[in-house]
Amino acid sequence: MADKGTVAAIIDVAKKEVGTIEGPKDNETKYGAFTKANFLPWCGSFVMWCANQAGVKIPNTISTVAGADAFKKLGTWVAAKDASPQPGDVAYFDFPGDGVDRISHVGLVISNNLDGTVTCIEGNTAGNAKGDQRNGGEVCEKTRGYLPNKKKIQVNIVGFGRPNYVGNEVTAKVPVAEAPEFPGQIKPGDKSAGVKVIQRALGLVADGNYGPNTKAAVINFQDNHPNIDSNGIIGPKTWAELTKLL
Repeated sequence: MADKGTVAAIIDVAKKEVGTIEGPKDNETKYGAFTKANFLPWCGSFVMWCANQAGVKIPNTISTVAGADAFKKLGTWVAAKDASPQPGDVAYFDFPGDGVDRISHVGLVISNNLDGTVTCIEGNTAGNAKGDQRNGGEVCEKTRGYLPNKKKIQVNIVGFGRPNYVGNEVTAKVPVAEAPEFPGQIKPGDKSAGVKVIQRALGLVADGNYGPNTKAAVINFQDNHPNIDSNGIIGPKTWAELTKLL
């Protein structure tokens, strides 16, 4: 298992819970039992249970509204329209047209799809689009919109809270004024602090290893910049564009 307190640890825990169904009673889960909120809507309890299992500290988010407010007070909240979501972020939802005009659901980001959507693991949701998205009774992996996107997935994420993970690999932001200078060409197979910088910019787990997932994300980024060759190699032009995201 991944080291306690890390992004990888909380994602590992959450993935193992996919497919878990509440019951036998309505809203009865081990997640609610852990937070002493059993038989109540449990999306927040699910996130808190995962965090506890992974050794990660997060604000109390049994109440999704209170959880979002806590992240705001900590200064680790970013509105969806301004966000560059990263694995391990806590996503807060308001589903349009559901009769609840406020934040009413929460989940864990496991990847940024770099197209205005993220992949999340959520408790107490539904496995299909027609089910109750905020009280569906199951742990599911979902693709969710946080910006208008070509996939036409509804935008229902309000914003993201960012826990302080061990090592701070994905929580640390490099201020624009202090963005590091181009360290020289970076290519697949490299291991360096420069790789961590581009991984943070792309919303990836920043482990410093330029592997296949990083290469795919870099090429996807380069594909959207006509003045850059889509070869997966980080030269001065790619570096300059990527560090604008930090």
